[in-house]
Amino acid sequence: MIVESVRRWARGHTRERRYSPVGVTFHWTVAALILFQLWWGWRTGRLPVGADKLQAYEIHAHVGLLIFVLTLLRMGWRLMVPGPINDADKPGWQSTAAHATHYALYAVLLALPISGWAMISATAPDLELKLGGLVAWPHLPLQDLAPETRWRIETWAEVVHAAAVAALVVIIPLHVGAALKHEVVDQDDVLRGMLPGLRPLRRLLRRVWSAAAPHSATPPRPGPGSGGG
Repeated sequence: MIVESVRRWARGHTRERRYSPVGVTFHWTVAALILFQLWWGWRTGRLPVGADKLQAYEIHAHVGLLIFVLTLLRMGWRLMVPGPINDADKPGWQSTAAHATHYALYAVLLALPISGWAMISATAPDLELKLGGLVAWPHLPLQDLAPETRWRIETWAEVVHAAAVAALVVIIPLHVGAALKHEVVDQDDVLRGMLPGLRPLRRLLRRVWSAAAPHSATPPRPGPGSGGG
């Protein structure tokens, strides 16, 4: 069976405490798109009202829908092929915090595109939606609702969208900081499982850490006549 063959192939990677190439591709593709969306959303909000702003919103929506679909696919992949058991799974508060952060990140990655989809569907049904700018995407069926109802939906969706962006701005540094701590301080296998070819980067990070970390002062050796008399 194809599914079982895929699972066996992926387990060949997870048994070595590494994510499969599919999982790695999902992770870094979504990460790059998220960083783009944060920058593009900030840029779009500062454009003057006009054709350029409308086009920028379209691009923002197209990329958001792509993140939505990739997140769903990634969740399906994780259900079919669980990630590796690594040092982040050791019992303790750090493991609990790591899993909570991952669940929060998935929730945010779903809330952002869904809320944006609802905003556009409620008040801008003429705006063409496309998955990644290529495949036509339908609006939510909100056009037949009363105008005041659609504006209420838009208002609440905008609140959810802003809250999700704020949560993402907090979660990303926590996620990156935890990964760097595992690599530089704990020197375990967490980051290595998601970042192929890590050894040169690991050596560089350790050199930077050694240069930045304060060194403990070495007590002076006693002089020839410093003993008690």
